[in-house]
Amino acid sequence: MHPILIDLGFYALPAYGLLLATAVLVALWTAKVRADHAGMDSAKVVDFGLWLVIWALLGAKILLVVVEWKRYLGDPAQLLGLARAGGVFLGGFLAAVIAAAVMLRRYRLKALPTFDVLSPSLALGQAIGRVGCLLAGCCWGRECDLPWAITYTDPAAAANVGTPLHLAVHPFPAYAAAFNFAVFLVLSRLYRKKLAPGRVFASYLILYGLGRFLLEFTRGDEVRGLYFGGLISTSQLITAALVTIGIAIHFWISRRAARSL
Repeated sequence: MHPILIDLGFYALPAYGLLLATAVLVALWTAKVRADHAGMDSAKVVDFGLWLVIWALLGAKILLVVVEWKRYLGDPAQLLGLARAGGVFLGGFLAAVIAAAVMLRRYRLKALPTFDVLSPSLALGQAIGRVGCLLAGCCWGRECDLPWAITYTDPAAAANVGTPLHLAVHPFPAYAAAFNFAVFLVLSRLYRKKLAPGRVFASYLILYGLGRFLLEFTRGDEVRGLYFGGLISTSQLITAALVTIGIAIHFWISRRAARSL
């Protein structure tokens, strides 16, 4: 764990910030390549994707405040720390979807083909971003005694995000990084099969939703909004909705194809 990769005294390079920037650049570049191969206007797709990233960053921080409102209400000064906080990914995802609905007409892009192009890149960006989480010490897992458990020791992580130190926990960010990379590989393969528009995006919603729902049970940071006696988190409620939407999109595509026969 290395929250700060380089510390020159007058400047410190945070691991999470570097990995987040890398994730965005790699995701946009792979989306551009995919858009070029599909005969789409890749410049529009990249510009569109960049705006989605901006809105996603805002949405992630907003949901972080919502699920941890007690902490911020008790100490409003902590709001100043949002600039360096990653936020809640699902809040960013929802904000990006809302922004996309507004901007698609402006960019004159077709919704489903565009989402199909972006979905594998989104999963890849998430995988890289989770490596940043692991280095920064955020999104830690529950206490466990498994052979692959990890122990955080850097005081900077505890000071920045409250990481528990000297405690063996599930390496949740590592789980998430490996899972998201696997989703990227699956979606890339599906995209190459040239399925009906919307299939890749719907598959992302289902795969990510199911995987994230299950992985949440290994999370240890309990200030994420818990329901039903602490059994279900805010993220699990949202991912359950994503799975439902993904299934509905697949059914809608199948019904539309059947009517066209």
